[in-house]
Amino acid sequence: MLLDGAGKPISDRERIPTPAVPTARAVLKGLQKLRDALPKFDRVSVGFPGVVKRGITWSAFNLHPSWGGFPLQHELEKMWRKPVRVANDAAIQGYGAIKGQGIEMILTLGTGMGNAIYTSGRLVAMELGHHPWKKHTYEDYIGRRGLDRYGKKRWNKYLLEAIEQTRNTFNWDHLYLGGGNTKKIEFKLPEHVTIVSNETGLLGGVALWRDDTLSGHK
Repeated sequence: MLLDGAGKPISDRERIPTPAVPTARAVLKGLQKLRDALPKFDRVSVGFPGVVKRGITWSAFNLHPSWGGFPLQHELEKMWRKPVRVANDAAIQGYGAIKGQGIEMILTLGTGMGNAIYTSGRLVAMELGHHPWKKHTYEDYIGRRGLDRYGKKRWNKYLLEAIEQTRNTFNWDHLYLGGGNTKKIEFKLPEHVTIVSNETGLLGGVALWRDDTLSGHK
């Protein structure tokens, strides 16, 4: 989607299916199709479902092993001859939600469980979804696998427990919950916990350019 400087959409949202075998090169071809459908642009913000450091993707558990160590930011800059910034997709949604005050955290509830944490508005790269928790991982309990396996009632119970666990671990001042499965939350949200819409990811794509640590260049 093409946005103006304030994050307001000025084009339709373009979508295509994820390739059946989502290798890095296959996804790049799909991104080129999306780019061809858009008007001219000045720069690009990319949200990626995995660990990203300095524009390089290091893991993508729900995609393909070829993403390990892939220079996505560099490849897109080379393809499109425009400045590009790549960050974890949950991190970008968080950028659109945070106030830049104290320790803020976001958990996104979808196919997996995304997350990001910020200190005074600065992103701290992390991947909590696959961190051990209980007998498995956070994602096994509050990602879609957990919802399908345990049902909505127990999923809500585990999510509430995870909220308290992250509060005790990270001492966050505010927690944001995003992703499509927030619609399945049935409990009263604890203090300093807020649900944010997926639209915050659009604003986050603009805010991404305010953090110079994400340039990807040494």
